[in-house]
Amino acid sequence: MLRPLAEALYVQEVPFRIGGMELGGRMTVIRLPEGGLWIHSPVRMDAETRAAVEALGPVRYLVAPNLEHHLNLPAWAAAFPEARVVALPGLRKKQPNLRIDVELGAAPEAGYAEVIAQQHLRGMPRMEEFVFLHRPSRTLLVTDVAFHIRHSPSWLTRTYLKLSGTYGKLAPTMLLKSLVKDRQALRTSLEAVWSWDFERVVVCHGEVLESGGKAALRSGFAWL
Repeated sequence: MLRPLAEALYVQEVPFRIGGMELGGRMTVIRLPEGGLWIHSPVRMDAETRAAVEALGPVRYLVAPNLEHHLNLPAWAAAFPEARVVALPGLRKKQPNLRIDVELGAAPEAGYAEVIAQQHLRGMPRMEEFVFLHRPSRTLLVTDVAFHIRHSPSWLTRTYLKLSGTYGKLAPTMLLKSLVKDRQALRTSLEAVWSWDFERVVVCHGEVLESGGKAALRSGFAWL
């Protein structure tokens, strides 16, 4: 269930398989200064998950960080109608029945801007990912722009990640690289991320990297 990483920062890991590959999934929950919860990339909801989240505080924000991590949002939005659903504008086309209250943009919502910064990683129109910085814990949250799978029992997963040059590293996969259509736009976006103060990197797929996160991620994007 929910596992604390730092003060006001929690994660929940779940199994996740796609295309025959075992990638794992992760939801991140941040408790805001006023006590409400900001939830990044919600995982499938069940009774235990809902109870664990509600025990931490009232849900204030449900965040879809890119155009792919949204399948579980409708259930969460229905379960927590008072929460504000935060997503990219392009998600309205993919999820026309999803209630979207806030469109991600250059500036974070006032309700979480005190502790969370956000940056649009441009140049990948089919992905349109936002990354987030939890300032108090110096933690960067990434979704699909980089994996950190150091071990896998799946031969297919290991093979794909080794071919990508990603196995055992914090780095983008072959698929992510193929989605980059404007390298300069992505480089410019990442320059803003490199200016942030972070040590830990929480990925949606793979292991949390507790230290050296900025250097590892910069190395992962050296190809750019």
